Amino acid sequence: METRKISQAVIRRLPRYYRYLGELLEDGVERISSNDLSKRMKLTASQIRQDLNNFGGFGQQGYGYNVKYLHTEIGKILGLENKHNFIIVGAGNLGQALANYSHFENQGFILKGIFDVNPTLRGMSIRDVPVRMMSEMKDFIKENNIEIAVLTIPKECAIDVAKDLVDAGIQAIWNFAHVDLNVPDNVIVESVHLSESLMRLSYNISRYNEDHADK
Repeated sequence: METRKISQAVIRRLPRYYRYLGELLEDGVERISSNDLSKRMKLTASQIRQDLNNFGGFGQQGYGYNVKYLHTEIGKILGLENKHNFIIVGAGNLGQALANYSHFENQGFILKGIFDVNPTLRGMSIRDVPVRMMSEMKDFIKENNIEIAVLTIPKECAIDVAKDLVDAGIQAIWNFAHVDLNVPDNVIVESVHLSESLMRLSYNISRYNEDHADK
């Protein structure tokens, strides 16, 4: 396949394709047209074809897409056929909730460790993964081939912890701390700003209420 620059918009849609195709598989659907898939995903059929053509295209004219094959190929594009070891930094409510999310394993993400500064949490296990102290984190990352770190800690300490993670060889950070991280370009950061998401919801609800006020 020819190497080309894929837009971030397309990359952000790939997990949606994977999820919807997985649901189709569960429903016993063997093939689907771009038109039918577009109705499920609320995208245009043209957009779907354009997105998939970035990776060579997977459909046949007059047949559509083989659901199992397309699901498998998108999984490969997303790297889901590989196992990715990750840790959670911060064993508070959010960290514990993420640690208890069992579907990570189904998608190839293996939780190897949980770290916190609170000594009262030492030895507590979440789904058989013990909570360790932050002083153990760097060595643990190097010894266990950890690729990803999930940050669920206060923003006041997130920047310093991110530096420690980079120094230990972390390749990607899933950042729930409400702060922008300054890391080298070769380290991938996916930031989740929950307050910003709530503000967007508030804006959309306000616009909806205004639009329907007189109806």
